Amino acid sequence: MANDNFRLRGQTVLADGFTRLSRFEFELRRRDGTWQRMDREVFERGHGVCCLLYDPETGTVVLTRQFRVAVEIAGDDGMMIEAPAGHLDGATPRERMQAELEEETGYRISDLYPVGNFYMTPGSVSAYQRLYLGRYSAADRVAPGGGLREEGEDIAVLHLPLTEALDMVADGRIQDGKTVILLQALALRLARGEGAFGAPGRQA
Repeated sequence: MANDNFRLRGQTVLADGFTRLSRFEFELRRRDGTWQRMDREVFERGHGVCCLLYDPETGTVVLTRQFRVAVEIAGDDGMMIEAPAGHLDGATPRERMQAELEEETGYRISDLYPVGNFYMTPGSVSAYQRLYLGRYSAADRVAPGGGLREEGEDIAVLHLPLTEALDMVADGRIQDGKTVILLQALALRLARGEGAFGAPGRQA
């Protein structure tokens, strides 16, 4: 561990299915110098990737709509509008993102432009999302998309003007955190006159 104010004392796996849930026992040094013992449950799913595709010629973005059971159980509409995403599962971020884009949207994208790494729920989830922007055009479509049936995916592909997608954030129709970050990052770059894309990301 990189934090000298943290001492891990034990780990108990409570469940190990689609996600792993573990209880961690640890000591944390408080600001007054004393050590406090505590425990917390942490979901360990592994890091993920997410990419917002943008066509600068038409001003449109590519989003998806699919069912999320956790959102439905929370009392909202489980049909979430999101940017394409996936878990690394042993692949590099670029490899996984390119595969997910083709599976979910049907677009084969060569260059990805990094936005950053973001922990979406740091109080209980150990994974971060590596976020990208990607340039697309109609010529990049190589498959129908829609996801993999064997993984339970039934994904609708949406092409929306960026302005409409930002309105959907403002009125609550888009509630996915990583998608909101990407839409706002893209809008900020354009508003500053920077253009949507810099040099393609070369990191793993």
